[in-house]
Amino acid sequence: MKTERIERATDPQKVAFITCVNDDDWYSECRLYLESLIVPEGMTVELHPVRGAASMCAGYNAGMMASDAKYKVYLHQDTLVVNKHLIRDLLQIFADPAIGLVGVIGCRSLPRSGVWWDGMRTYGRVLHACEPESVVDSHCMEPNGPYQEVEACDGLFLATQVDLRWREDIFTGWHLYDTSECREMQRHGYRVVIPNQSDDFWCIHCPKEKPLAASYKQYQKAFLREYGAELHPEV
Repeated sequence: MKTERIERATDPQKVAFITCVNDDDWYSECRLYLESLIVPEGMTVELHPVRGAASMCAGYNAGMMASDAKYKVYLHQDTLVVNKHLIRDLLQIFADPAIGLVGVIGCRSLPRSGVWWDGMRTYGRVLHACEPESVVDSHCMEPNGPYQEVEACDGLFLATQVDLRWREDIFTGWHLYDTSECREMQRHGYRVVIPNQSDDFWCIHCPKEKPLAASYKQYQKAFLREYGAELHPEV
């Protein structure tokens, strides 16, 4: 069963940035970068912090329904967008109506585990600043052209031009919501892509180093129950 597409009029001159927030210090930093973006003439920007969400999917569904923007960017509160021309670059990619979602790092083909970073061919780039004075340029393969079609992207940054309901019926926590949304896009016939970032990276991600939560395995099993039969891993 594929998720519902929200059929309603949206504003093609508007971009909404939607974030689940439980740390206002981090979100204030995130906002500083968003408020510094160069906004193309005729476009407007909305910021939608969602507080007290029961899950990432629930928060993103609430943010999605609160905005009539055609273009929505779902990002973590600890993601800093450093590409000042982000909106221009997204509009250029979304000029192809077959593209439903843009991420910044992910894999060409999901492995049997359903976990994108286990994939054989990973694409994209993110600067990771997990600890003070420790910055890692996570630079995977680069697309040959302006972007590369993939099966899954990491949830630190996901931009869309169509509204598909996030699967809060399955993913009631904070894991695998991102890979699920990518699969839902593909179920509806949309392409998922990662841009070429060979000249410069789009985002800095500042997560705390910590082991995977015990609940990750629970959602991994739920993901494989829902999508496992659709996976065709590279060997």
